[in-house]
Amino acid sequence: MAQSPPFRADHVGSLLRPASVAAARRAHFEAKTLDGPGLKAAEDAAIPSLIALQEEIGLKAVTDGEARRSWWHYDFMGMLDGLELVERGEGVQFAGTQLRPIFPVITGPLRFPEDHPMLDHFKFVAANTKVTPKISIPGPSCCDFRIGTDDLGVPEYKEDRQAFFTAIAETYKAAVQAFYSAGCRYLQMDDIFFAYLCDPKHRAVKVAEGRDPDELVGHYAWMMHEAIKDRPTDMTIAMHLCRGNYKSTYAAEGAYDPVMDAVLNRTGVDVFFMEYDTERAGGLEPLRFLAKGKQRILPGFITTKVGDLETVDDLRRKFDEAAKYCDLDQLGIAPQCGFASTEEGNAISYDDQRRKLELVVQTAEAIWGGVQS
Repeated sequence: MAQSPPFRADHVGSLLRPASVAAARRAHFEAKTLDGPGLKAAEDAAIPSLIALQEEIGLKAVTDGEARRSWWHYDFMGMLDGLELVERGEGVQFAGTQLRPIFPVITGPLRFPEDHPMLDHFKFVAANTKVTPKISIPGPSCCDFRIGTDDLGVPEYKEDRQAFFTAIAETYKAAVQAFYSAGCRYLQMDDIFFAYLCDPKHRAVKVAEGRDPDELVGHYAWMMHEAIKDRPTDMTIAMHLCRGNYKSTYAAEGAYDPVMDAVLNRTGVDVFFMEYDTERAGGLEPLRFLAKGKQRILPGFITTKVGDLETVDDLRRKFDEAAKYCDLDQLGIAPQCGFASTEEGNAISYDDQRRKLELVVQTAEAIWGGVQS
């Protein structure tokens, strides 16, 4: 019988794409030699092996590895009513590289459609696992952070940004209920732009746009809280924060201090996946904002950006340090991000990926005596 989250050992969600899926996507999107049903058949054939990999390692929450997606966020967003993805100009700058030049624009009232394809993506995982199925979707901030005023095609949203924030919150509230109705009891939202708002460079960009970064933190926390506050009591909501993950590169840096109180105490989220694999994330002192109770933080001390394997002893020392700022019983372990936030994947091998996930479980067993909560 599937156990209930939170778990001591977990992972963010994305996995390196199987070669068969990568080939099928090229045949469908580039060569145009494979139709939609053919692509879905290739995905359906490959995803059970990804689920089995996670189960064999000992994880108690599994995903489809985001194998049906090109992006961790844009696929979900482009499936919303009123939001379209356009290609233009230059892609967002990462360290030493750029994203593909895709940008979200608002073309009509924002809504979550009843037939959003990712509801079926979740159902497929649920039908093919013996443990807890989880789906990770982009968080509410993703629908605002990269959308400029000129891309708000609804006059009400353009004239009153709060009206747009309200529309986002209502859209996500509908999404939460729809996933619950589909059987989802463990929903993760990747709300990484909280972490971007810890970076002086990104904060300066927002100021140049005429927006107050600290007010944005408050708006983003409010949107999340509004979206999930009425969820059923047996539904666990997680949030992931990182500083970018594209081909093993990053887009932001800066300690969590400017956002941690809002993230932990104003969103209503149950579980937090937090990047902590490099000095770019700053120190562990912000963990002091975690209130006593049932919330849990999974510090991402294990990197997905390089294949070098951490050790259980090193991870024990990091948790000894973390326990100076919050209760060890409210912590767990996960990698700092996914292994393939976009279909290109990080610069690691399939064997590296497996060893990293095995280390997650081994660490939980060494520190807390197991994976269960």
